[in-house]
Amino acid sequence: MTGSDRSPTELAVDSDALTDRGEDLTVAVVGAGAVGVTAAYELALEGAEVTLYERDTVSSGASGRAAGICYDAFTDSLDAELAGEAIERFRAISGEDTFSFVECPYVWLAREGDDDRIETVREGIRRMQENGVIALEVGPDSLAERFPSIRTDDVAVAGIAGAAGYTDPGRYTACLAAAATGAGVTLETETPVEVRTDPSRIVTERGDEREVDAVLVAAGAHTKRLLADAGIPIAMKPYRVQALVADSDFSEPICYDATGDFYVRPHPDGILVGNGTETREADPDEYDRDADPEFASSLLDRLTHRLPDAEFDLERSWAGLCTATPDRNPLVGELREGIYVATGFQGQGFMRAPAIGERVAREIVDEEGMAAFDPTRFAGDESFDVTEGMTLTFEE
Repeated sequence: MTGSDRSPTELAVDSDALTDRGEDLTVAVVGAGAVGVTAAYELALEGAEVTLYERDTVSSGASGRAAGICYDAFTDSLDAELAGEAIERFRAISGEDTFSFVECPYVWLAREGDDDRIETVREGIRRMQENGVIALEVGPDSLAERFPSIRTDDVAVAGIAGAAGYTDPGRYTACLAAAATGAGVTLETETPVEVRTDPSRIVTERGDEREVDAVLVAAGAHTKRLLADAGIPIAMKPYRVQALVADSDFSEPICYDATGDFYVRPHPDGILVGNGTETREADPDEYDRDADPEFASSLLDRLTHRLPDAEFDLERSWAGLCTATPDRNPLVGELREGIYVATGFQGQGFMRAPAIGERVAREIVDEEGMAAFDPTRFAGDESFDVTEGMTLTFEE
């Protein structure tokens, strides 16, 4: 583990990071999840006057229920670049007084007979290597030698990425929220708001109205509804996922069994395992936050197959929400004049949050956005199917 010995508030006063590019700029950020708090912090460092609104508490939404897995093993060059930037940020500010980022290799595998995924693993690794991602293709014998805890007799091919690790999403988000307030951000928790346009402004439940230069909506699954109420449709659907923590002595690696359709990572309480994706749109206010009754037993059966020598004692299970888009790329950037969005991360928002938050803050201040994530590439009324976030598929 690498890290810093600085506290969250000390992070906020790094004089080398302070600029005045955003001076006289007023910004409202809606949503105190990982992306929202990071963007608010970065905007404050640019000199902007920032208010961060959260309907509940910091990290009470998707960030507080995320898996906390981080890796740069993406076939797309922009995704890999953002993930690499995020990992460097996690490493730089990890420490005893902030949060723990634990270095841990990431493995993904396909089983014998699963021909489509076998080919996708091999082609994906080739693309990663072309993009400069350090990824290695291995067979079952090499995988067993490197990670003896993993059953490999049914594995056809696996990939290993070394730039990976895991952390506590709630602690990271709380740390950046503290850093943001230390940098001058006004944090308004338990404050539901409405977004209005022409001009861009925020209206609270009390009826208080504040006009600002820019509004960034980074409210996770609630983003679609907030923007719809402002008359701005977006092509995003929330969907439900599930995870559990079990007591175990498992230590490495982070692993995605593509054929078995689950991921696993070490956890301070043992092991964290998940997927349980429901491929239909969910209501962010009405979804069941408890895992399905059969979810834990089914998932632990699959886990026992992959880690046959380990023992597992279920501690807890839960459900959360992720957000999908038609092309599986997020919506990040300016929707209309003065209105910005950051959503649609397909379950991979936390692992890129430090980079996404910084990039969208830069766009709000004075820089161009990321064309591939431009939210105006969709009209907002597109019909599309929800697909799970952790998958081996990629665009040709």
